[in-house]
Amino acid sequence: MTAKSYAAIMDQRAKIMRASVDIDYEQYTTGKLAFDYERLMTDTGYGVETACAVQKRTSVGDTPLVELKNITELARCVSSSGKGARIFVKDEAANPSGSFKDRRASLSVHEASKRGYAGVSAATSGNYGAAVASQAAKAGLRCIIVQEAFDSKGIAQPEIAEKTRACEAYGAEVLRLSVGPELFYMFLRVLKDTGYFNASLYTPYSVLGIETLGYEIALQVREIAGAFPDVVIATHAGGGNLTGTARGLRKAGAVITEVIAASVDLSGLHMASDHDFNRKSFTTGHTGFSMPFTTWPDRADVPRNAARALRYMDRFVTVTQGEVFYTTQLLAELEGLERGPAGNTSLAAAFVIAQELDQEQIVVVQETEYTGAGKHPLAQLNLARRMGIEVRRGDPRDSQPGQSIVIPGHPSQLAVVDIDLEGVRRSYLQNAIQRLPQGERLLDIDLAFLAEETRLSQTHVQEILNELTGKTR
Repeated sequence: MTAKSYAAIMDQRAKIMRASVDIDYEQYTTGKLAFDYERLMTDTGYGVETACAVQKRTSVGDTPLVELKNITELARCVSSSGKGARIFVKDEAANPSGSFKDRRASLSVHEASKRGYAGVSAATSGNYGAAVASQAAKAGLRCIIVQEAFDSKGIAQPEIAEKTRACEAYGAEVLRLSVGPELFYMFLRVLKDTGYFNASLYTPYSVLGIETLGYEIALQVREIAGAFPDVVIATHAGGGNLTGTARGLRKAGAVITEVIAASVDLSGLHMASDHDFNRKSFTTGHTGFSMPFTTWPDRADVPRNAARALRYMDRFVTVTQGEVFYTTQLLAELEGLERGPAGNTSLAAAFVIAQELDQEQIVVVQETEYTGAGKHPLAQLNLARRMGIEVRRGDPRDSQPGQSIVIPGHPSQLAVVDIDLEGVRRSYLQNAIQRLPQGERLLDIDLAFLAEETRLSQTHVQEILNELTGKTR
């Protein structure tokens, strides 16, 4: 076994990860499964006001909250009488690299600089790579982004190619890989060989950086309407977006605001499949990430994921690819805002959810992102046709991920599908019990931890565990 073989590098992953983030995760372990999540977050030293101050230095945050008056009026046209809440969007495209990911990157790069790292690295095919590259450029740090970019035939997703261009524009080196298990291996090699800081999406710094987003939303809505928002909808993938936003809302006092996760339904497509990789038109914000990370967040590239979405979501809904493309065009043509595509996942859900609420209530879509040639719907739909996927108008409920994209013909056809959170919680607990060392029993602190993770009572958690294992504690 050579020093840089797959097996050798994977055997060293714990050591490499610890050196690359300089966090001793073991000190937060409190049980067989439990760890002190809040102490992990607090020990970083980044309260929401401190995070705001760090971000202000690089012009991150303090983005506008825009009322979508025309889209709200359209929602009211297809709503029952008296229904159709006001829809607002937090325009995160105003950040330096064009997305809310600048908030995540700002704290990570600031921490890397403070600790004396020569550079930063991240494994991402999304906007986060551009955000890290942008912040690294401002800090004078070197940057390497590792991307899963194309299938075995060399076909690249246009959205990922656009993000490669953005990263390189900011001076980063981009390693582009085909879909498969080599992504994590190559990322570990980069960290080991360079000694760079791991600007992971899942460190406390990354998630705490998004708290400022939720915090700003709460204060801006209160200033406009005299009250906190009734609903905030977050596009949900790995969980950091929703987690940070919900924590920020709470810190501002918006404790009763309903937090809804929204994902594109890509059920049936496997994200690590070479065959399926280019049969999806969204690189993030879809169920291929959101379901696995909700049911087991610690599948991340750090020992303990700071994004714990199940702790914070009040509701979880999905929309179809066609509905997001349709909403992207609505935003452009009715509001003069060309944004997307990922942020428009939550806007598609907001259009429907607003119809459930009274007209004086407020729904906030908590982020937008910049668009560009590769991120435009036409680029994605052209790739879909190239992959043999049918694209047509009709009822979006007839869509079949990987086979067809059905774009609504009328706004009344938009809908959301609710995910059964009880089932998601059971899946989480099933995954948790499988991680319990053989022959070990849960401690009281583990049961309390699982209750916090799932927002269930300890009694209910124990009942589910008894059912899953066929045992009583």
